[in-house]
Amino acid sequence: MKIDGTPYRSVWVDAQDGWSVRIIDQTKLPWSVDIVRLVDVAGIAHAIRSMQVRGAPLIGAVAAFGVALALRADASDAAMERDCAMLAETRPTAINLRWAVSRMLARLRPLASQARVSAAYEEARAIADEDAAMCEAIGDHGAPLIAEIAERTGRRVNLLTHCNAGWLATVDWGTALAPIYKAFEQKIDLHVWVDETRPRNQGAFLTAFELGKHGVPHTVISDNAGGHLMQHGQVDMVIVGTDRVTRTGDVANKIGTYLKALAARDNDVPFWIGLPSSTIDWTVSDGVNDIPIEERAASEVTTITGRGLDGTVATVRVVPTGSPAANPAFDVTPARLVTGLITERGRCAASAEGLGALFPEMAPAD
Repeated sequence: MKIDGTPYRSVWVDAQDGWSVRIIDQTKLPWSVDIVRLVDVAGIAHAIRSMQVRGAPLIGAVAAFGVALALRADASDAAMERDCAMLAETRPTAINLRWAVSRMLARLRPLASQARVSAAYEEARAIADEDAAMCEAIGDHGAPLIAEIAERTGRRVNLLTHCNAGWLATVDWGTALAPIYKAFEQKIDLHVWVDETRPRNQGAFLTAFELGKHGVPHTVISDNAGGHLMQHGQVDMVIVGTDRVTRTGDVANKIGTYLKALAARDNDVPFWIGLPSSTIDWTVSDGVNDIPIEERAASEVTTITGRGLDGTVATVRVVPTGSPAANPAFDVTPARLVTGLITERGRCAASAEGLGALFPEMAPAD
């Protein structure tokens, strides 16, 4: 995708030295576009924990490159296992992280230590390229949903999304935003309601940034405005991403997604999920009880960062001193509230049967 006409991916190997890893520091967006150079596994782990990179598919790809950097320092069995375990624990909810690390280990364990570095870069690049291709395919399978609404209504299509599930959350294209980008390229008249997504404001900071740089019409709204808009017929479809989908179709996504799904069900608004197959956790069937929910720092709730009227960027406290805060980062939307899933292989029902039909080779035997 592009920023002011310049194409970017969200992670890449430095073209000059051929080994260090470059990312866009998402904690600095939208105020500045800062490119960070990462040179070791500790820097990769920090980038994931601090959310310099975030989004389930992206942190998996970045972790894969982290394995390559780790092997440059020590390619022994013990060091590889240690560093991979450390990377897998950096964030608990997104399944893509563990999936990517497990894939790297499966490729590297059989190799002699001296062959591991080049193989690790090759596999990490493959993971990144496959993610970009899968996300573009999600866009191809999801765009017809938007086109059908435009054809049926004969007017602008209003979409609502939550958090950031665009190219900044993946290697390229995005998950929930990929169908929107594809439909926009097809000249379909559309508009996106962008939830601010407290407490980290990924919608207001990142989704609005992405859409604006790409020229997609959009409006930022408070997190609590979506239900009102649905009641008044101003939302034709909700489309969000996910950090983990169970084999039965339960969906873990940014906190607040569940409430949007409830409002969508009450107002007969379709509620779709965009995801690559790497986000499916085939080992879990009960999302509410079995998906670990990351609890992040209370400071994300008690403070907020923004640009002052004088142009300076500052962090200010927004709750009384001494008031405690809780910060669960995700919630789980039960499959019964999900209209369907949009994957790289097509659309399906949010169910074991639906997922099993699209991915028969991955689905566990009953």
